[in-house]
Amino acid sequence: MASTKSKGRVLVAMSGGVDSSVAAALLKDEGYDVIGVTMQVWDYGQCDIEEGFGTCCSSIDVDDARAVADKLDFPFYVINCEEKFQKAVIDPFVQAYLKGQTPSPCVSCNTHLKFDHLIQKMKELDCDYLATGHYAKITQSDNGRYSIVSSDDDWKDQTYFLFTIDPSLVHRILFPVGHLQKSVVREIAESRALVNARKKDSMGICFVGKQGYAEFVASQVGRDKLKPGKIKRYPDGEILGDHSGIHQFTHGQRRGLGLDHHETLFVLKIDPVEHIVWVGDEKFLYHDELKTVDCNLLDEIQDGERLRVRIRHHHRGAWANLYHDKNGFRICFEQPQRAITPGQAAVFYRENSLVGGGWIV
Repeated sequence: MASTKSKGRVLVAMSGGVDSSVAAALLKDEGYDVIGVTMQVWDYGQCDIEEGFGTCCSSIDVDDARAVADKLDFPFYVINCEEKFQKAVIDPFVQAYLKGQTPSPCVSCNTHLKFDHLIQKMKELDCDYLATGHYAKITQSDNGRYSIVSSDDDWKDQTYFLFTIDPSLVHRILFPVGHLQKSVVREIAESRALVNARKKDSMGICFVGKQGYAEFVASQVGRDKLKPGKIKRYPDGEILGDHSGIHQFTHGQRRGLGLDHHETLFVLKIDPVEHIVWVGDEKFLYHDELKTVDCNLLDEIQDGERLRVRIRHHHRGAWANLYHDKNGFRICFEQPQRAITPGQAAVFYRENSLVGGGWIV
């Protein structure tokens, strides 16, 4: 039961899923004055995704979030963010593939919508905090400093997507389910009879659908603007075939190369200027160094400091020394890493504490 004195007003970002719904329920129980909000970011009529099944913020998801708010008795609002989502998430996503990169749109969504647009809404509604259903935790040290640390659920941990958060805002962010296992979150939802207790988790990129990345990119730019090119073997330069656009490929890709070839080949490099896709043996995928740009730091990094670095969401992280570069960091791994991919983020950790990150070039 909520205490008679509020612990503060909190704006809860509700996707319509079970995690953010349980986050709202827990905060209400703890005595916070809860306001729910859902961002309507994408018209699911544009694609082949069935709403409510692995989606995020669709019309069905909005209805589920509203049902939870009604059941738990707190105010609920819907914000149309489709234009901003297009400009901040979808357009950069498409352009990245056209540049031979593999983007991470969930980072862009967190950066420009959840922890930018909603932060402004939090202030407009005179809220003290913004809460989400992310699997991450906030800790406070003895000296009063706030840090983002990894979730207790290793598999669900989402700190990789949070490195762009403004460090000055961390003390105003709440992650109520970050200390829980996913199974426990569902049990809480079941015990509260929440409508989405057994709802399927959102999976993959919420706006792409069954058509896949390549078809989505083509639908956004028009097939007449996609440039064909050659597929060449590294390092000898032998032409192995043709392709209809570099947007169909990503580093480390093995399947779907369109080659009638007896060898197992992997995409090693994508040249967006000459429109060449370089393929070769798996051994050429391993590198012990990368560079990052557009870094955001939640804590200072000493030149040459040894930190754990994740190069993709489900990468467990590898030890590396970080050296300041003019546009970011040069990262030197102790062991070579497979398929370091331009367009993905390299995210830095000191033990389980999120230190920052940047974009791989």
